[in-house]
Amino acid sequence: MYAQIMEQIRRRVAVGDWKPGQEMPSIRALAAATRVSVITVKRAYLELEHEGVIVTRQGVGTFVADKVELGRQLREQELDQHLDRAVEVAHELGMGSKALQGRLNDAFKRQETRNL
Repeated sequence: MYAQIMEQIRRRVAVGDWKPGQEMPSIRALAAATRVSVITVKRAYLELEHEGVIVTRQGVGTFVADKVELGRQLREQELDQHLDRAVEVAHELGMGSKALQGRLNDAFKRQETRNL
C-alpha cells in the first residue's frame, strides 16, 4: 500500500499538481484521507524523502523538494518503466528489437498526426 501512495505522490509532483516548495498534507491527514495507517504513510514519506522527492522540516511540515528538474526526472522514470514493459510484451509476442522500434516509430507518427 505504501508503494501506491508513493506512486500517487510522485505522479502529482511530476504533472505539477504539487509544485516545488509546496507544503504537503501531514502524515496523519493523508492517512485519514486515504484510509490507511499512519505507519504506512510515514513509510511512504520516508522513502520519498530518501529519493529526494520531498523534504521534512522538523516542526514545520513536509514539502515537495525544491529541485527544478524533479518533474522531468519522475516523468523519465515513468517512461523507462513503460519502455521496460513494452520490451517484455514484445518478447512475449516473439518480436525482436527492430520490430519493436518500428512500432515505436509508428506510434510517434500517429502522435505527430494527432498534434497537427
